[in-house]
Amino acid sequence: MFIGADLERTPEESARHLERRTRERVLADISEHAPVTAAQIGERLGLTPAAVRRHLDALAEQSVIEEQVPAGTASRGRGRPARAWVLSEAGHRALEHDYEDLAAQALRFLASHAGPDAVDAFARERVGELAARYAAAVAPYDDPQQRVGALVEAMTQDGYAASARPVGLPGTSRHGVQLCQGHCPVGGVAEEFPAICDAETEAISRLLGVHVQRLATLAGGAHVCTTFVPTPAPAGTPETTTAHTTDERSPR
Repeated sequence: MFIGADLERTPEESARHLERRTRERVLADISEHAPVTAAQIGERLGLTPAAVRRHLDALAEQSVIEEQVPAGTASRGRGRPARAWVLSEAGHRALEHDYEDLAAQALRFLASHAGPDAVDAFARERVGELAARYAAAVAPYDDPQQRVGALVEAMTQDGYAASARPVGLPGTSRHGVQLCQGHCPVGGVAEEFPAICDAETEAISRLLGVHVQRLATLAGGAHVCTTFVPTPAPAGTPETTTAHTTDERSPR
């Protein structure tokens, strides 16, 4: 906001602006602390019970929050359980969209002022921080397939909905594991800035200690992100030499 912007608003516009900002604060409080009661929201944000109820009613009407009765919650008056609020699925999607928009704007600014190399560096730095966390999960294992299993568990905890299954690479005698990610927290941003996918692929390769091949991405329009992780062929399987791709970038 520019300094002095409020001076250009009419009293009615200023009131609407304040109302909207307060409602955003209520929604953010629910997102961070859910399940949360109206009394807890009011205490944290310094709002009256009437003000909290007004914002809760409006957010519920927009279907971005919903009621929940936490297990073990004591009843209040005539057996009526205390009401608590959580984000609805629509509310989660709305917040994710807002965050993605902000991230995309920041990367556009970075690209226009510092060039595409700066975006690449940012992507590697961000993915590097994630990889540092996952390194502890995969460290106890030497076998690539076991390392994939540990990585799947760690990524799922971060919201990637990861899974893995043994496969053979179509058209070759190569054996491996197909690592799938059913959700990407930055999928919308990666669609515009594929350097994020490229950096992630490189990080997966380093974590697993093998050359991996990205076959498909959510950002590229696929239903899941799919990465082929080669593993030793089962005993008795003939070895076939296959050429590695010279393009390490993720498919678009």
